[in-house]
Amino acid sequence: MIERIDTGTRSSKIVKHNGVVYLTGQVAEGDTIQAQVKTCLDNVDALLSKAGSSREDMLRVTIWLADMSDFDGLNEVWNAWVPAGHAPARACGEAKLARPELKVEFIVDAAYS
Repeated sequence: MIERIDTGTRSSKIVKHNGVVYLTGQVAEGDTIQAQVKTCLDNVDALLSKAGSSREDMLRVTIWLADMSDFDGLNEVWNAWVPAGHAPARACGEAKLARPELKVEFIVDAAYS
């Protein structure tokens, strides 16, 4: 069974299937990469909780940066947020994001019980 939560016209915020929760891409506004990353990760926490999961259950995270020069700022916030011993598989690349003010987007897959 596939469960969709907070489904809109374009996407669902959460899709659950066969023990895996898939989150829609998370972006945020803010003047710095650190501010945007913090807000995105706060949103990830909230969505994972709503899905019956947590950051300790993350399987894979894909991160898109608008500019790879923000890599160190991303990792500054990320490294403090990821639980010790529970780092997911992770990929990070550069991409043109949906709006010019966006610096980062997170795509998260996690396990749930």
